[in-house]
Amino acid sequence: MTVHRVAVLALDGMAPLDLAIPVQIFGPRTETPYQVSVCGPASTVSAASGLALAVTSGLDVLHAADTLIVPGFGPGFSPQPGPLPQAVLDALATARDRGRRVVSICTGAFALAAAGLLDDLHATTHWQYTDELERRFPAVHVERDVLYVDEGNVLTSAGVCCGIDLCLHIVRRDLGAVVANQIARNIVAAPHREGGQAQYVPALVAVTGDTALADTRAWALERLAQPLTVTQLARHARMSERSLMRRFVEETGTTPLKWLVNARLGLARELLETTDQSIDVVASEAGLGSAANLRLHFRRALNTTPTAYRRAFTRHAPQ
Repeated sequence: MTVHRVAVLALDGMAPLDLAIPVQIFGPRTETPYQVSVCGPASTVSAASGLALAVTSGLDVLHAADTLIVPGFGPGFSPQPGPLPQAVLDALATARDRGRRVVSICTGAFALAAAGLLDDLHATTHWQYTDELERRFPAVHVERDVLYVDEGNVLTSAGVCCGIDLCLHIVRRDLGAVVANQIARNIVAAPHREGGQAQYVPALVAVTGDTALADTRAWALERLAQPLTVTQLARHARMSERSLMRRFVEETGTTPLKWLVNARLGLARELLETTDQSIDVVASEAGLGSAANLRLHFRRALNTTPTAYRRAFTRHAPQ
């Protein structure tokens, strides 16, 4: 596989978890081509919570990278009030001009916005700072209730752990569902949460709370090929349909039926990548009924066809 260089930019006041997420997900594995480096404008970076990080690579790494990632940063884990170093802004703008992929996690979106990368695009950030992002950068179309936004070569995530969803989305976009799911299992992360748009990919933010429906969701995942209704899910969960609907949205950020469609699309993608089954058989085994229905959902969610998707991911190399 051709090496795909990922540079993670460490800025003063960065959130340690935001930095660790891409380092972990894009770390070396036999099934992926990623080569990840941490770089910064200085040899030492002061992180949030009193931590300090020795950075061994300078901004020159950004110029050679295929993907640039900016973790959340700022004193007290809020957007940095002072200006970023001009060298950082220039490096981000140059990467965009060269067609490189530029990504932010959480408040890292403020760095992308300051460099002009988000002008006239949809973007998101930590829910506490969406208003500030909109106020400071009115040319940005701020999305508030999403996990992440994919605008092609510019991607942004909401707060902290939404960076996991975004990084797994990037792996899935590059290498397919099978590899992304393998990484998710390795880091003991929840299955990747899908979005539903062709040009940018938002998904509802899940509210933190208990996971009383985890067993019911696991039960449903084992039966995706079968017709499943809200009544059946409620019966398995031993609660009323009304309670199930409310709890499902609280735990997953989406409705049971939308969750089932996304789960079935995920299964269909794995089948297309790992088997030579016909489109009709894949549609049936994934619980999407007919080949026509499968094509409809692929076009809506991924802006492609099952055949084109299978052709793209019979080889594992980033697009």
